[in-house]
Amino acid sequence: MHRLGELVTIALCAVLCGADDWVAVATFGRTKAAWLRTFLPLPAGSPAHDTFGRVFARLDPTEFQQCLVAWVQAVLGDAPGPVVAVAGKTLRRSADHPHGREAVHLVSAWATASGLVLGQEATAAKSNEITAIPRLLRLLALEGCVVTSDAMGGQSAIAAQVHAQGADYVLALKGNQPTLERTVRTAFADRAPAGPAPWVPAEQDAAATLDQGHGRLERRRYRALSDPDLLACLDPRGAWPGLRAVVEVQAERRQDAQRAVENRYSLSSLPPEATLLGQAIRQHWGVENRLHWVLDVCFREDACPVRVGDGAQNLARWRHLALNLLRQERTHRGSLATKRFRAALDDTYLGRLLAGLAPAGPKPTAPDT
Repeated sequence: MHRLGELVTIALCAVLCGADDWVAVATFGRTKAAWLRTFLPLPAGSPAHDTFGRVFARLDPTEFQQCLVAWVQAVLGDAPGPVVAVAGKTLRRSADHPHGREAVHLVSAWATASGLVLGQEATAAKSNEITAIPRLLRLLALEGCVVTSDAMGGQSAIAAQVHAQGADYVLALKGNQPTLERTVRTAFADRAPAGPAPWVPAEQDAAATLDQGHGRLERRRYRALSDPDLLACLDPRGAWPGLRAVVEVQAERRQDAQRAVENRYSLSSLPPEATLLGQAIRQHWGVENRLHWVLDVCFREDACPVRVGDGAQNLARWRHLALNLLRQERTHRGSLATKRFRAALDDTYLGRLLAGLAPAGPKPTAPDT
């Protein structure tokens, strides 16, 4: 009764206009049927929400992944940007416990400069990000980039893959590498002046930043060490290709009378320049504010009840594509929420967003999209 291309197109248009589940997608299709027929046949009318749910539950999410990666590479060219942040996020309401399905957990690669999602990979059942990150990185052209990750991605195998793909890495250390983190923490520890002369690592660099906002004051101190003896101690077998620096970030936050201090550590193949390393680390955490927070607040991702089959994963990829299209369109300077609202009201603006799907050559009008 319905053509696959029609369902896919209606779903994307609906997500751009504010739809967050299949009922909303079907409502958009029925309401906008006259406009949709200007470029879609719709021989059986707009599908019902059950049809959207069944079809998207059965579509291979790998196909969506390949389409999204190909489109982003066409938009950005061979270089996605100086820093590519890799981070994971769980779709909280996607769990289907009666059928033994855990919540979907997606690992995303995000270009910090453009704000575009480069690709996603779902973690396998009973697995974690360590297995998903290598699969995701293999899809991307990373030469000349800096790949950043939180502690889950702080693995020597991931560092080796990033290095083999011609990129640099800044990978966090935490409880996943307890021995390595303890050694790094000891290298940065202050020593008491009494007793024998303390070992002072050679080739140190330091930088600091001070930021104010939202009623708090934040100071970050960055220290980078590249002492050859320390690097040899950390990596005696050469498991971390290109390792050139270890980094400490001391983050101090003051709000009213409260003060909190946290130390974080990373390994990097970048030169031991504290300012350069600090910028890469700082840009990485933009993935929480500019991607994950936006998906939760603007797209209501954590409240989405889709959970049957691969529907949650496929709809999540459609949200990422919609976010990319909204970010790429710059003629309207409002917020993402305002852009989605305008797209729902203005068919011409919605057509302009869809035209972003054809980044090369002249952009088509909505009926040709």
